[in-house]
Amino acid sequence: MFRRFLLISCRRTFLLFLLVCLGCSAQMAPTELSQRIERQLRVTYNVPGGVKISMSAPRASEFPNYDATTVTFDGEGKKQNYEFLLSKDQKTLMRLTKIDITKDPYQEVINKIDVKARPVRGNPNAKVVMVNYDDFECPFCSRVHSTLFPQLLKEYGDRVAFIYKDFPLSEIHPWAIHASVDANCIAAQNADAYWDFADYIHSNQSVVNKEANRDAQFAALDHIALNEGVKFKLDSAKLQACVKDQKSDVVTASVKEGEALGVTGTPTMFRRPAWIAKAGLGCARSSPAVCVSRFGGAKVKHLNRRQV
Repeated sequence: MFRRFLLISCRRTFLLFLLVCLGCSAQMAPTELSQRIERQLRVTYNVPGGVKISMSAPRASEFPNYDATTVTFDGEGKKQNYEFLLSKDQKTLMRLTKIDITKDPYQEVINKIDVKARPVRGNPNAKVVMVNYDDFECPFCSRVHSTLFPQLLKEYGDRVAFIYKDFPLSEIHPWAIHASVDANCIAAQNADAYWDFADYIHSNQSVVNKEANRDAQFAALDHIALNEGVKFKLDSAKLQACVKDQKSDVVTASVKEGEALGVTGTPTMFRRPAWIAKAGLGCARSSPAVCVSRFGGAKVKHLNRRQV
């Protein structure tokens, strides 16, 4: 009798388990639903045909009458996940963006920038830090550089720390990486020599550009760098070895860091505690105290007296 009870109980338990599983399957995104969602997403977000769209099984969310689902966009070897809310009746899909407003988003960005061992101009202990992703061959960078130095440095130097990070656009600027490497060779020994080199290159790009070929441009950069070594009494043997080796690890790391922060062009500036802007021609044409950048049609005030 007891064995029969166990057998019946086991059968009922198995049946219950089967029903629960079937019920779970019913809650998962069925083919028809996933196809409807995919069509809507492709039209709404203009998703290319080569990008695969998939969604996870709906799961409980913190919002009444809505389940949560993760939609994955997979294309060109990259996957991106986005959270959506799906109504219980499966008629409405809403994009879910959850933002933690207890954190300063600008400070979160600036915290990702590694400025250790970078030469500082101005007050190294200043509360305001301006980080510029720079390209020595970029003409716009030279215009912004001439705005920052000496005008802004003279006016705000005691309250602002200026730091440059490498972001050479090698696809369009063939000698930019070489210049960054030479600059870092100098910076390893003397910060003032680094800034003197940066001032000279940004003011005299034509000296390098006029050379007949790439090798001649590299030689011109090395000559300028070695002259800085003599001027600032650097270790000449160490500087020559560094310039000759052309190790670009630091430059590569800086570029990857910038790309992770969304940097796509130069100059791009960040200000602690707030993002400043991506600069362009408009910035260099503005007055030093109020630098206005026109990027993608947007105007962004970079700096004014009240901010420092």
